[in-house]
Amino acid sequence: MTINNKHFSASNSIITTDAISGSQKIYIHGKQHPYIKVPMRQINLTNGEELVVYDTSGVYTDADAEIDVTKGIEPVRKDWILDRGDVEEYDGRVVQPADDGYNSDEQLKYATAGSKSLYRKPLRAKRGKNVTQLHYARQGIITPEMEYVAIRENQMLEWTKEYLSDQQRNNRLKGNSFGANLPEKITPEFVRNEIAQGRAVMPLNINHPEAEPMIIGRNFLVKVNSNIGNSATTSSIEEEVEKMVWATRWGSDTVMDLSTGKNIHTTRDWILRNSPVPIGTVPIYQALEKVNGVAEDLTWEVFRDTLIEQAEQGVDYFTIHAGLLLHHVPMTTDRVTGIVSRGGSIMAKWMISHHKENFLNTHFEEICEIMKAYDVTFSLGDGLRPGSVADANDEAQFAELKELGRLTQIAWKRDIQTIIEGPGHVPMHMIKENMDKQLEYCHEAPFYTLGPLTTDIAPGYDHITSGIGAAMIGWYGTAMLCYVTPKEHLGLPDKNDVKEGLITYKLAAHAADIAKGHPGAIARDHAMSRARFEFRWEDQFNISLDPERAREYHDETMPAISAKQAHFCSMCGPKFCSMKISQDVRDYSDEQIAQGMDEMSQKFKETGSEIYLDTDKDR
Repeated sequence: MTINNKHFSASNSIITTDAISGSQKIYIHGKQHPYIKVPMRQINLTNGEELVVYDTSGVYTDADAEIDVTKGIEPVRKDWILDRGDVEEYDGRVVQPADDGYNSDEQLKYATAGSKSLYRKPLRAKRGKNVTQLHYARQGIITPEMEYVAIRENQMLEWTKEYLSDQQRNNRLKGNSFGANLPEKITPEFVRNEIAQGRAVMPLNINHPEAEPMIIGRNFLVKVNSNIGNSATTSSIEEEVEKMVWATRWGSDTVMDLSTGKNIHTTRDWILRNSPVPIGTVPIYQALEKVNGVAEDLTWEVFRDTLIEQAEQGVDYFTIHAGLLLHHVPMTTDRVTGIVSRGGSIMAKWMISHHKENFLNTHFEEICEIMKAYDVTFSLGDGLRPGSVADANDEAQFAELKELGRLTQIAWKRDIQTIIEGPGHVPMHMIKENMDKQLEYCHEAPFYTLGPLTTDIAPGYDHITSGIGAAMIGWYGTAMLCYVTPKEHLGLPDKNDVKEGLITYKLAAHAADIAKGHPGAIARDHAMSRARFEFRWEDQFNISLDPERAREYHDETMPAISAKQAHFCSMCGPKFCSMKISQDVRDYSDEQIAQGMDEMSQKFKETGSEIYLDTDKDR
């Protein structure tokens, strides 16, 4: 049955599926696991060269893929999961009207009618088994997922060696890793060891086999997360699925579904079954909806049920605000902006109302058992992150961070993958202290930060002020950056806002990768520089992070096809282009050098082709 209503379903018509300009999808097979196919984007340059870059867009940019969002995309990891023999299929919990914000079965039936074909029986670990990638890594096992990300991180480094062949230039541009361990080539064994040490995670719920493996860690490429989700006042299932596909097209490594209105469960089904990237959530949001938005009415039982519900659906990582304790709340009273985290404020209100300790903290070990059964990764939330530069690096923020470090060790004892969330609003000169303390307090678990925003005066431009902080903290060691859109503090972002935020944060992440010296990161920059100097306009567009924007801006003033061959743009014109003048100087210099060598050769012959001349003859 198909519901012809975008609020309750989605269709192929709204999904962007064409290839990115000048590119094609290619797949690289594994060696230890030959059946794995790692997707990459090959940019075909007009000079016959090929540039291979990291690709998060999934099957949506594969010209040969058959896509039906009503059925979901191919579960690429399904056989890998089943072949390990440590999971079992079971009936799972029954979906309740409250899961989607309704009061009756009839309402739920109508809302979920269009998603019946997306339902999958859930998997869980067999009794006595641990199915986390951290557990496998500590057993010395290199899983297909580990080889997959090793291939992916290298971005076909051997194909770009020409751009990295100038050793003098490489030495001059060598980055400063601030203590990170960046090998010249990422191997499957390196991936396994980083995961085993807790320095990296692969958020891959066994119930989200559609997700293409990726890794988050200080010693890998800096990743970017985007947030989507409906609210009580706007958006629909169709729009959220479209935003997820759109986000992955422009480089989102993970996506968080932060829905807070109706149809939360059903929206998540549509997103998960069609998402090629890991999906994260903040479960307390849905738990709050189940008690009609009254924080004081939250219970451990409601929250636990919500965790199982989302784990069975396939959510890959949960933000859990378990580090915020009762005695931390008074530390925020002198803050300018108080507690700005939604999850943090919810739990603070619950604790003050009941005058009890945070039930997420007191039940943490029980939460661990749920996470372990499905390989859900902890994203330990920063409920006391600063919401203004005035509150940056205060007592409350760092007190919570210390507790997150303690909880990390509890999770690690059970082989549960864990990352730590961070601020927030932090001025530039205070950013590095955040990274240093996180490494110290949280034992090098991966850091995942929102920005940070470096100033508070930029509503409408917060993607820029936060992008500055993101580039800096990414360089210092943050593993994943949570994007900020132009709508931050102002409203729910639309499709265009998502793209604007993502391109800004992909720039920040790439700048950080270059600065810390990630192998091969700078090859794309060298390719762009060559294309610019040689006036290969189409290549300049296609190498860029946003080919559409680059082409649009160029063609506003020089739209003719012949302009793509011109050795100038409209900014400088034909007589004042510095690169054209520089090329003329270089050509002239080469000509003069050649002419001078010819003249000296002729003079040598005229003097008898003798290496040593008797100068006394000239006296």
